[in-house]
Amino acid sequence: MKRTLSLLVFSFSLWVSYAQVAPITHPAIGSKAYSTDSSFCIELIGKKQYYAPTETTTADKDINSPKSVNMHPNATKYYVNSLEGATTVVYDFKTNEKLKVIRHEFTDADTVLLGKNFKPFYKFTHYLPDSKHPASPFGGWGAFYGKPVESTFTHGGKYLWVPYYRRDYDINAQDPSAVAIIDTETDSIIRLMDTGPLPKMIATSPDGKLVAITQWGDNTVGIINIESENPFDWHYTSLAIIDQKLELNFSMTKQIDRDNESGYCLRGTAFTPDNHYLLVGCMAGKNEQSFGIAVVDLTTMQYLGRVTGNMYNMRHLLIRDGYVYLSINRDGYIQRMPLTQFLAAIPALKASASKTTSLSGWENCKVGNGARTIEFSPDGRYIYAACNASSTLYVVDTKAYQVVTSMAIDSYPVGLEVSKDGRYVFTTSQGRSNGGGNCVDIFHVYAPQEERTELLRTSQSWDGVELPPYLEGKPELVAVKYVFPAGKKVGWHHHPVMNYGVLLQGELTLIRQDGTTKVVHEGEAVVEMVDAIHRGENRGSKPVILYMFYLSQEGKELSIQHPEIPLE
Repeated sequence: MKRTLSLLVFSFSLWVSYAQVAPITHPAIGSKAYSTDSSFCIELIGKKQYYAPTETTTADKDINSPKSVNMHPNATKYYVNSLEGATTVVYDFKTNEKLKVIRHEFTDADTVLLGKNFKPFYKFTHYLPDSKHPASPFGGWGAFYGKPVESTFTHGGKYLWVPYYRRDYDINAQDPSAVAIIDTETDSIIRLMDTGPLPKMIATSPDGKLVAITQWGDNTVGIINIESENPFDWHYTSLAIIDQKLELNFSMTKQIDRDNESGYCLRGTAFTPDNHYLLVGCMAGKNEQSFGIAVVDLTTMQYLGRVTGNMYNMRHLLIRDGYVYLSINRDGYIQRMPLTQFLAAIPALKASASKTTSLSGWENCKVGNGARTIEFSPDGRYIYAACNASSTLYVVDTKAYQVVTSMAIDSYPVGLEVSKDGRYVFTTSQGRSNGGGNCVDIFHVYAPQEERTELLRTSQSWDGVELPPYLEGKPELVAVKYVFPAGKKVGWHHHPVMNYGVLLQGELTLIRQDGTTKVVHEGEAVVEMVDAIHRGENRGSKPVILYMFYLSQEGKELSIQHPEIPLE
């Protein structure tokens, strides 16, 4: 099944006109964008591309209409789904070297991937066995290759799920497709399951028990139970129908535009943090009023209806830090609303005869036209948006809820991922009928990052003596700030309880009674001696500021002075 490089990909022409689409751009490596105060910078540091095969430093023939990119939870590698190449390409995160190409091609010898007890959940109605296509456990016309779209990890990153836009012979995506399950230790496909027609989005529940596959092709969402550790025990539990399941009866010889002729065009998919509801974005509808966010109650597996009131043509949907976030494709916005406010509309939805309720109060942030995938930095401070029509990457500050910066990237981006440390961003540019695409851009982020430095971990005091056991009885924790002016000499004393501290300013010299000394420098931590007589001196030129923490008991002295011992 030979495939050639394809630049012809779907364009959502009904929603973003060509007048709104930016010319093809290929920014140079080293391009940068800054925030207005220069505290934030993002730099294009690398590419994986095949729009210019002769540029050997960046050319990669396996980048063929890349749809999405996913970073493994352990941050060792990332996966790029090449839709027209029918491959998932695996790269080392640190070196960006290619590790493996997973090919989504199957012959009847691969039917073992279905499992011994496989029973199809979806029914073929068009591509049925005939004289040229004998019956196969795969169903339909048997052997096929799949076009990978999005991905989700399950079981702590052990498995990567990749649904197929369609089987290659199903030109109008009207019969069941499939989802591949990849073992990320071997980066091999270990199971196939059937899906509905034209699955695009896939998501894992926060508790790790369910996977939802959103079927763009017919207004349905398949829900799979994955509680077992055995992949062949995983099974469908229900099929949520969003208002009405589409009847599909298209040509089998002439291709039509299924990216637009697909009912609600279900896309963004997210579970609520409590695993109670599944929210599914309706990217389109019969008109600009018949869209919104579909709600499925996972306790009953019932579709409740659609919450409307957001902007038309939402594409991606995320829940983070108490908010629901949407990317608005056509007009280029990111919208958000407190999750509690959104969920408060559900009782009205249940009571509605039309299964709809309108909700106002969305906050809007303008980004580039064609806003597709949005992702957060690990600390939730920034949202990155891949804006397809404008060929730009936008960065939004979630605190101020305004754009920090933006920069031109390779045309036309669709997918986006942020590394686990927040220092790298990846985008995939799939392309349009006028060109562009076939590129993965790699960015380095220079931004204020949350930092954690362990100052001390020990079971000894500063003089190397083992600390005593913790005191028995009710504990009392005490924190004390000390300020010692320059030249100050602290008298001889000892501590009957364990204590440690951090020197914020200056330099402190600690002296044992036997003459042993230790100098504690600014920013260092120190563990004091217990029941050993010592003293301290500020021999520097500025005040010492010292924070000490005592593991004491109520009524117990923190230190006992020894004035009978002279300082000199």
